[in-house]
Amino acid sequence: MGVALLSSYRSKDPNTKVGACIVNEDKRIIGIGYNGFPQGCSDEEFPWEKGNPNELDNKYPYVVHAEPNAILNSTSSLKNATMYVTLFPCNECAKLIIQSGIKRVVYIEDKYHHTCSNEASRRMFDAAGVKYEQIKPISIKFGGYND
Repeated sequence: MGVALLSSYRSKDPNTKVGACIVNEDKRIIGIGYNGFPQGCSDEEFPWEKGNPNELDNKYPYVVHAEPNAILNSTSSLKNATMYVTLFPCNECAKLIIQSGIKRVVYIEDKYHHTCSNEASRRMFDAAGVKYEQIKPISIKFGGYND
């Protein structure tokens, strides 16, 4: 999960920084991603805002989520892999996770828990046999011991 958290810092999104890390059955990292615009689409040219009445002036039509970026950046088969992601996957990402062969999703936050998108994700994960679990990150003090 630490690698997913670190990769989230690469996102230029001022509101929601999401990172993902995929590991195979041997616990080796095989894919990393964060939310951002597609390659060749400038972070300065496209909007990062949300809530604009003009849908084309919002980030949503343009942003690629961390999960598909991690899948697309993967270096080997994702069969039976585990994805660590900082935010519970939306329904569109859940479809890609299932189709890629990932069998477990570990996440930190589920701030959209009661949305239709996240309910659909849980339904699809359950039907496809993809396990999911929320974890709470631990606080780490560098250079000393936690009291």
